[in-house]
Amino acid sequence: MKKLPRVLIVEDESAIAELIAVNLRHNGFAPVWSSDGEAAQRELDAVLPDVILLDWMLPGQSGVALAKKWRADARTKAVPILMLTARGDEPDKVAGLDAGADDYITKPFSTQELLARMRAVLRRRAPEQVADSVTMGELVLDGATYRVSYQGQSLKLGPTEFKLLHYLMKHAERVHSRGQLLDKVWGDHVFIEERTVDVHVKRLRESLGDAGSMVETVRGAGYRLTVQGAGA
Repeated sequence: MKKLPRVLIVEDESAIAELIAVNLRHNGFAPVWSSDGEAAQRELDAVLPDVILLDWMLPGQSGVALAKKWRADARTKAVPILMLTARGDEPDKVAGLDAGADDYITKPFSTQELLARMRAVLRRRAPEQVADSVTMGELVLDGATYRVSYQGQSLKLGPTEFKLLHYLMKHAERVHSRGQLLDKVWGDHVFIEERTVDVHVKRLRESLGDAGSMVETVRGAGYRLTVQGAGA
């Protein structure tokens, strides 16, 4: 029997949480509900979910604080996080992504949009798509073991940054528009904004440390990974 994808819903409004849970159950997911960060942490300690739906506004720790905490924890850093927010302003969306969320969805949202975004973040971490190894100068990515190193030093990357780096390394020295990166790295679906690419490129550069300069911005065109930028 196929295991249903487990979804941890972290939402303090019970009516919203129940509505989400009912819709998820009807569409082949196994939802678990927590009303605050402490309860959510207990669920995470017990069983890792396949995806987390995380409300921005929570009693106690905010969703942004929880996202940062879970991204910093080796056990939970690879679990996709979809931020639920009533805040539609651009700075708030970027803050959510910077905190470690893979995507966000603004309330009120349709069930179909929620399902599409969840399936998208679950697809993004599919390991079979990045199972090979790529080397570029002193930057090495091993898709089979999910490891990245530069000059022999191990680097820590989130799941989306790992996939983004893999694609850029496989197609090095070429300029890729934001739209092309969305299609190739995130998948050809309609909900992700091009601004999301900029946020993940920024996070990728930070994660790469000294190798971050290899990721070049080509003004008006997009991004390129070049070995010439190493250590620049």
